[in-house]
Amino acid sequence: MKESDIEANLVRMVRARGGLCYKWVSPGNLGVPDRIIITPEGRTIFVELKTTAGRLSAAQVWQHTRLKQHNADVRVLYDRSQVTAFVREVMPVEVHTP
Repeated sequence: MKESDIEANLVRMVRARGGLCYKWVSPGNLGVPDRIIITPEGRTIFVELKTTAGRLSAAQVWQHTRLKQHNADVRVLYDRSQVTAFVREVMPVEVHTP
C-alpha cells in the first residue's frame, strides 16, 4: 500500500467525524509531520504517515522531538489499521451532547 492511500484514508475518516485534517507544508522546515488534525473538541494532533516499510528521516525525528518539547501530540501511523485505531481514539463515533 502506498503512503498516499494511507493518507487519503486518514483524511476521509477525520472529516467523516467532523474533524479538520490539514496538509502541513512549511517552507524552510524540512521534516514537519504530514498532517495537522483538529478534533471537533479543539484538540490538535500532528500526524506523520508511513508505509510499514517506511522510516523517519533525521529531519523528521528532529522536528517531532522539537514539537514534543513544546508539549505537542505527535503520532506516526504506519498503515490503515493504525489510522483507524487513531481516529477512533481521538474522535469516537459517539457524539456526547450536554
